[in-house]
Amino acid sequence: MHLQKMDFVPTEHQHTRLNPLTGQWVLVCPHRMQRPWSGQEETPQKNDLPEFDPSNPLCPGVVRSNGERNPKYQSTFVFTNDFPALLENVPAPPLSDDPLFQAREARGTCRVMCFHPKSNKTLPIMSPKEIRTVIDEWIHQFKDLMVKYTWVQIFENKGAAMGCSNPHPHCQIWACSYMPTEPATKDKHLREYYAKHGTALLDDYVAKELLKKERIVIENPDWLVVVPYWAAWPFETMLVSRNKVKRICDLTQQEINNLAVVVKELTTKYDNLFKCSFPYSMGWHGAPTGNLIDQDVNPWTLHATYYPPLLRSATVRKFFVGFELMCQTQRDLTAEQAADRLRQMDGRTHYSVE
Repeated sequence: MHLQKMDFVPTEHQHTRLNPLTGQWVLVCPHRMQRPWSGQEETPQKNDLPEFDPSNPLCPGVVRSNGERNPKYQSTFVFTNDFPALLENVPAPPLSDDPLFQAREARGTCRVMCFHPKSNKTLPIMSPKEIRTVIDEWIHQFKDLMVKYTWVQIFENKGAAMGCSNPHPHCQIWACSYMPTEPATKDKHLREYYAKHGTALLDDYVAKELLKKERIVIENPDWLVVVPYWAAWPFETMLVSRNKVKRICDLTQQEINNLAVVVKELTTKYDNLFKCSFPYSMGWHGAPTGNLIDQDVNPWTLHATYYPPLLRSATVRKFFVGFELMCQTQRDLTAEQAADRLRQMDGRTHYSVE
């Protein structure tokens, strides 16, 4: 008995895709989108918070758990995390010659940055001018920490579905004395690609995505937003510089202005997709700093990645369990399908004001 040969259709047939930034493969199974769902459902996140909550430790003028009172800030506000994961003055673990029990010192600092004095002002609802202020403060904090620390990670966890413990719009900035695992892996692959091809991996990737136009969500003269070919999360996006920028502190005034516009448009599209305050984790990656600041930066291109968990609706999310923990990452929706849905979303008018 001979099986009939079928033509491969990427939106119907399972296959794997390589993430060249990590060297890991992602299993894509688009046919699974047809299966019924009877598992856990999330409570949709609505942006119905009051402007001010006197019990919220991130609000202006409120006393935090350490007894310090926040200033009555009118824009952004940054303070050292009251419960930091990284501290500066701690003893280092002893050296070990046992290959199975290795430990290294980890020092650093953790900061919290409030985006806006009002608790109900998330990024998609803020104006480009207000978002520009957020970006300016990101750059200020990065410059302040980059001289001393090897890696400065700016990241935002938005929504309870992504582990955010406080709904007031804010991000965190962790500065490390060492290269964490994810950026170290990325640094290795970027340098290997540059050594082989003489060009930066993400610069080449941007050029090819602009030609293919299959996964583009937003583009302007300075920035490109795509659902990466190798995306793991359902509506994952990468926001990448089109101008070969290496670190966030290298941005020009025009690039910052255009970034503010893109951030507002992307986060508005996210919220409009399922008409909810769309949860995600996002963070910036650029060339290392601190004791590695003099390394060749040419392999790097500044970029941010957004990892949103929602899959089918405001209540059904993606879980990384089972096969994905034991074998490899798996996704249902293809990157092209996700990009098409996001591209069609209105990025100018938020659903809450329609």
